[in-house]
Amino acid sequence: MKLKALFAAVLVTAGVTAHASDALRQQANAMFGVLPAAMPGSENDSPAMIKLGEQLYMDKRLSVNDSQSCNSCHNVTDNGPGVDNLPTSPGAFGKNGDRNSPTVWNAGFQFVQFWDGREPDLVAQAKGPIMNPVEMAMPAQADVEKKLRAVPEYQASFKAVFGGDEPISYHNIAVAIAAFERTLITRDRFDDYLRGDDNALNEQEKRGLQAFISSGCVACHSGPTLGGSSYQKMGLVNAYANQADQGRFAVTGKEQDRMMFKTPMLRDVARTAPYFHDGSVKTLAEAVRQMAWLQLGQKLDDGKVEDITAFLKALNHKG
Repeated sequence: MKLKALFAAVLVTAGVTAHASDALRQQANAMFGVLPAAMPGSENDSPAMIKLGEQLYMDKRLSVNDSQSCNSCHNVTDNGPGVDNLPTSPGAFGKNGDRNSPTVWNAGFQFVQFWDGREPDLVAQAKGPIMNPVEMAMPAQADVEKKLRAVPEYQASFKAVFGGDEPISYHNIAVAIAAFERTLITRDRFDDYLRGDDNALNEQEKRGLQAFISSGCVACHSGPTLGGSSYQKMGLVNAYANQADQGRFAVTGKEQDRMMFKTPMLRDVARTAPYFHDGSVKTLAEAVRQMAWLQLGQKLDDGKVEDITAFLKALNHKG
């Protein structure tokens, strides 16, 4: 009888646990959902365009002194993290920019580009760094086009992809780079869990997911990318210490946009340290702790910070 009672108790416990896990998965699917298999716009990207875009993305000749490529600040070589893991990035002449380089992984799923949302899509974004005097520092679009027209391989590949009499244009360069970037979609254990694999997350990661939801992190970090779909004030409840960069205010001049930044995506976030728009926070755990205080007015205990951090690491790209 004792064995039967014990066996029955085990079955009940297992049933409750399974029920709770199913409920958590359903809740997570409603709030997040798996990453789509393709990015918007990718239906128009041919293999030849993607190959050309990758070549351009890696080519340092897009900088004024052949020292910088897109990959220099947004490293994806061998499934690199899409960033350079520096607080801010050095440009062609060694001067650093004033914001942390965001990841290029999943970037095309976002509603706007750059921390301040100043560009609407990947094509417009790709045009910015090449001409930025602190970044790749090319003096004019015509100089970029002239430089690439001197490369026979580019003459042939641009002609094959775009056709026309002068296919090597600044716009077409950006179009090709964007096509390559639309292939940069992460795959992780969280999606495996959302699809029904209960063993894809361990118990601490599931606690972290529940804490992430119940603490209110989902107010800004929702949807398949867990962010990248809205603006939010940095220091919503408690003011952020560094007020030098006023975020979107510099773009719009509107008072309501002071300290407003695009909410970063959290897919693959554990690989992209340091954190925040100024790159001031070195570890993911500290970023979790500070975000809870700055945005939610909560002081999380160490256990909850550890659990949420564990969950966020389950969003790492599997490669």
